[in-house]
Amino acid sequence: MSAEPAEPAEPADAPSGIVTTLRTAGCVFAEDEARLLLAAARMPAELAAMVDRRVAGEPLEHVLGWAEFCGLRIAVDPGVFVPRRRTEFLVHEAAALAHPRAVVVDLCCGTGAVGAALASFTGGIELSAADVDPAAVRCARRNVAAAGGRVYQGDLYDALPAPLRGRVGILVVNAPYVPTDAIATMPPEARLHEPKVALDGGPDGLDIQRRVISAAPRWLAPGGHLLIETSERQAPWTADALARGGLEPRVSRSGELGATVVTGTWPEGAAVTS
Repeated sequence: MSAEPAEPAEPADAPSGIVTTLRTAGCVFAEDEARLLLAAARMPAELAAMVDRRVAGEPLEHVLGWAEFCGLRIAVDPGVFVPRRRTEFLVHEAAALAHPRAVVVDLCCGTGAVGAALASFTGGIELSAADVDPAAVRCARRNVAAAGGRVYQGDLYDALPAPLRGRVGILVVNAPYVPTDAIATMPPEARLHEPKVALDGGPDGLDIQRRVISAAPRWLAPGGHLLIETSERQAPWTADALARGGLEPRVSRSGELGATVVTGTWPEGAAVTS
C-alpha cells in the first residue's frame, strides 16, 4: 500500500499573504522569513501555527528550531539564547589561534554554536562546553555531538572536570555582557523570549567577564588564549581586567559584523595556578 502524497503546505499564491502578515507584524526580512517558514512546515496547520508564533514576537530561530551560524545549522530550542551572527567573529578569531588536538572550552556556551563551529573549522580538537542553564545544556549536547564534544552543566568553571585544569589552549567565552538596566531597552524578541541569565551582565555588563578572567589562569595552559566577545564600548575595561589577571590583552574588531573580541594570552613561562 503506497503512502499518500504529502499535502502541500500552501497553495502557490500563499507566500505573498504570509509576507504581508509578517511585514505588518514588523518583520524587516519578511520575504526571507516567509520562505523559511514555508520550507519548514509540513502541513498547512503547522505553517499557520508557525506564522502565528512569529507574529506574536517569538524569535524566528525558535519557531524554526534552528539558526544558521558559520555555515552550520545549529539547533535552537524555545527559551534558549539565539546565536548572533556577530559571534561568528569570535569563532574566526579562535580558529586563527587553534590547532588540531587543541584543548578547547566553550564557556557560557548556550546552544554550543561557538564550540561546534570551531570544531568544524579545526578538526581533531578536544572540545568541552558548559552552561548554567539546563535548557541550553540539552540543546548544546545535540549541537556538539558530531564533534565528539562533551557538555557540562554548572556555574562557569564549576561545571568543568578537574583534569582540564592547566590544559586549556583555547577558552572561548560569549558571557552575558548587557548592563542590567539596558535589558529593558532590548528588542522584545530577546527580552521576552531569551533567558535573562544569558543577557544580564550586571550593573556595567562586566560581572561575568570578571569572574571568567579571574579564574582563567587556573585552567589555561601556558601560551593558552582566552577570547571574550564584548562591546566596543566595554572592550577597554575587558582588556584592563585581562591585564590585571596576568594575561596579555589584544582587542580585535570586525566592522562588517559589528563585533569586538578581546583576547588574553597566558604567557608561555607562566606557572599553572592552583
